[in-house]
Amino acid sequence: MTVRGVDVASYQATDYSTRGLDFAFIKITEGTTYTNPKWVAERTTARDAGLVTGFYHFIRPGIVTKQADYFLSKITLRVGDVLALDWEDPGVSCAQKDDWIRYVQKKAPGHRVILYCNYEYWTNRDTTSFAGDGLWIAHYNGKPGNPGIKAPWRFHQYTSTPIDTNVGNFTDKAALLAWAGASSSGTGSTPKPTPKPTYVPPAFPVRLAPGKSTPSAKPLQKALRAAGFLNITEADLSDAYGPRTQAGVGRFFDAHPQFRAKSKPHDVAIGPHGWAFLFTLAYGHK
Repeated sequence: MTVRGVDVASYQATDYSTRGLDFAFIKITEGTTYTNPKWVAERTTARDAGLVTGFYHFIRPGIVTKQADYFLSKITLRVGDVLALDWEDPGVSCAQKDDWIRYVQKKAPGHRVILYCNYEYWTNRDTTSFAGDGLWIAHYNGKPGNPGIKAPWRFHQYTSTPIDTNVGNFTDKAALLAWAGASSSGTGSTPKPTPKPTYVPPAFPVRLAPGKSTPSAKPLQKALRAAGFLNITEADLSDAYGPRTQAGVGRFFDAHPQFRAKSKPHDVAIGPHGWAFLFTLAYGHK
């Protein structure tokens, strides 16, 4: 068993090491209000390294279809992307877990949808043995690839030191690619990608400034939303560079402090370089 990978969330750096890895799972959402502000950059790190990439949602009590729609609304899926449900909240029932997985399977046909849970949840809380297209089991038993369960499994998270680390139950990366659907032939060979034009961000609007009204505020709000820094609906988009937009820019600066004005640490005015980086982050890697 030679397939290895990690899973990351907002707690990890966006430039995590990919050396010796074959896959990475990235947290995108939690409930219906939280989006990992680093997920786009973490996805870029995985894809730039040629890793099989998965995305997961941390489920909370509530309407599971709304949570699934919220999760799926954040990403433009690629062939071979794996989707996962993180089941750790004791307020979420086994039936709700099953409903979320089945709903996402219908909404994202052609993509593997799997279940993540720990050993205790699988052996004591689960009553249906349903894990969608595969079980991702967490058990820190010091035995990578031997999670200590009788059920079939696909991934084993065996440690969180220094980062959540996993092994996959596949003979090699080619088998993982074929399972994930990244190989159209089913032999595990990766199809040659179609070249894409280099993304060019829109020109920086010189009149864009906090507290001002300008049509350029809407594209900024959309880019912040696409990159995971602003939770805003289409109806709430406006020409105002107001407190809500400023808060989104602040979260962008927190994740990428190199674009914050050094002499003005609390300034939420985005400059030309930050503008270009944000738009490339939001739209250049889809």
